[in-house]
Amino acid sequence: MSDLNFSSLSALASSNPDGAPESREVTATEIRPANPLVSTTALAALAAAMDFADQALAPATLRAYRSDWQHFCAWCREAGWPALPAAPDTISAYLAAIAATHTSSMLTRRLAALHRAHRLADQEWSGGHSKVRNTLRGIGRQLGRAPRQAAALATPEIKELIAACGYDPVGLRDRALLLIGYAGALRRSELVAIEREHVTFDQDGVRLFIPRGKGDQTAKGVSIGIPRGNALDSCPVRSLEAWLRISDCQRGPVFRGIDRRGRISLQALHPDAVRQILSKRAGIAGLVIPNGERLSPHGLRAGFITQAYINGARDEEIMDHTRQKDLRTMRGYVRRAKLVTGSPAKLLGL
Repeated sequence: MSDLNFSSLSALASSNPDGAPESREVTATEIRPANPLVSTTALAALAAAMDFADQALAPATLRAYRSDWQHFCAWCREAGWPALPAAPDTISAYLAAIAATHTSSMLTRRLAALHRAHRLADQEWSGGHSKVRNTLRGIGRQLGRAPRQAAALATPEIKELIAACGYDPVGLRDRALLLIGYAGALRRSELVAIEREHVTFDQDGVRLFIPRGKGDQTAKGVSIGIPRGNALDSCPVRSLEAWLRISDCQRGPVFRGIDRRGRISLQALHPDAVRQILSKRAGIAGLVIPNGERLSPHGLRAGFITQAYINGARDEEIMDHTRQKDLRTMRGYVRRAKLVTGSPAKLLGL
């Protein structure tokens, strides 16, 4: 019942005084409008609307918000303050309590989760109160620290990673996964969601259909192309072909789990498996990550943008392939790529 969704949070306005969620969810038949003549068909439509409302955000975002909301409710129970509606003092104290262990971006996400919870429960939200704003600013001034960005894994790093992949089924899968993730500038959720039906080969390369991405919440889908590479070992297309042959994948998920006996599952990898595979191969390769940065699957996208820019790709070409809509976001990666080589300090004649 503590799930952060429309139906459960609609009932939280009448939850326990300490903010603890009720032990059951509200069903569609219990949501009776004031007009008793409303038909069962209308009630069914209302229930369907609630289900659609629950799908308004990506599953990963909903999971994060759910976790944030549960943490806040537990903290409020221990403090003896109501979680819903949360007073400005409650929100400010909560931020102060977790400030030392949470980054500024995490604090912002917690506020977004609490805001959504209040909005869905039709409760007043005090997150914009001056007490809350000033607390957040004070935390930033005293405890703020720069977030650790994902290290850009460009072509040299990718070649180190795939050199750590053998030619057994696990190695062939990991090689194809890393190369397709890099050449396609794919998010890990997009990578594990690739199905055989989404893959079309021709003599020039492969076309991948991405049914849904981060910026495509209505699931219109988009196709991207990955050409054949110059080297056999680092060619994304040949690596994918090799994995599909050995896995005998005719339909369904392309990237699947493999047990200790070498049996290939029919189930798609979990998105977090991409992080685990990347970490494993980086460890074997002895890959060195720059200080202040972190190893992350997002580094495949960051590396693609960095390498494409260095090699002369235009902004619009990069954004079309990465499916980015905000030029400023893409430019952030480009700035990192040319931080030294593009510095005006080289004009000082030193």
